[in-house]
Amino acid sequence: MLEVFSTEVLEAIVDALPLEMSFIDAADAVRYYSKGDKRIFKRTPAVIGRKVQQCHPKKSLDKVEQVLSDLKSGKRDAAAFWIDLHGRKLYIRYFPVRDKAGKYLGTLEVTQDITDIQKITGEKRLLD
Repeated sequence: MLEVFSTEVLEAIVDALPLEMSFIDAADAVRYYSKGDKRIFKRTPAVIGRKVQQCHPKKSLDKVEQVLSDLKSGKRDAAAFWIDLHGRKLYIRYFPVRDKAGKYLGTLEVTQDITDIQKITGEKRLLD
């Protein structure tokens, strides 16, 4: 059975995840970003409604446009990049969001600091 959550509960769940999320609508406007004091890429409410192209350096605009074009057209189901920033390894992924009929609704950007994940070896089956 599907449980219905309030917007407040859903936002709290998303904000509790160890990653950052931003949603860009079908017209390339930023419509949502997860909150949190530990965000790697800081966002302010002023970004809402702004074209995503205005949120990136000019030198990367061609890549932004290519990713969006590929996700919109269905050429890609995802796009991933990783960068080193301040001694941390960041994994940045983009996913198309589609309705049940397959219509493109926008793109979800997910950024995660994977520095500590990369150090995992062996197994851990029990809680310390």
